[in-house]
Amino acid sequence: MNIISKDMIISEILSVDRDIAQILMNAGMHCLGCPSSQMESLEDACLVHGINVLEVLNNINSYLESKK
Repeated sequence: MNIISKDMIISEILSVDRDIAQILMNAGMHCLGCPSSQMESLEDACLVHGINVLEVLNNINSYLESKK
């Protein structure tokens, strides 16, 4: 079961684990400090950056699963 979903907003995702920021930055989202980016869904942010949301989602949830 995925902990993070593509419709969650970036600030919600980062509140689950701040280290997810590095995964997002590695994927090409270098604007996490921008206030407006905090209110975008993961899906919207990936769309804006031309990034595959399912790949990012898988990386995030794999990371969280590995911490259990």
